[in-house]
Amino acid sequence: MTIALLRVRLRLPSRTLKEKRTIRKSVVERLRNRFNASVAEVDDLDSAGLATIAAVVVSNESRHADEQVQAIAAAIEEWRLDAEVLQVETELIDA
Repeated sequence: MTIALLRVRLRLPSRTLKEKRTIRKSVVERLRNRFNASVAEVDDLDSAGLATIAAVVVSNESRHADEQVQAIAAAIEEWRLDAEVLQVETELIDA
């Protein structure tokens, strides 16, 4: 079993936490629905202009898990053209 973890830090075009919530909620729900992954905002909770989103995928094959998190990262960049991707981290954990 392989667990793949993806953390993406974004600079958002939002000035308030309410604007940020709208953007973040849209991204998180779309990722959950499209990739059947566990997705949540995990850092920068009190910053209106920054968001760190994590996604976790579990698979029997490490290659498949890695492909999934790479596809999730690409989808975030593709969907939110107004958001700047500051950092992308991936980690594979064999259990």
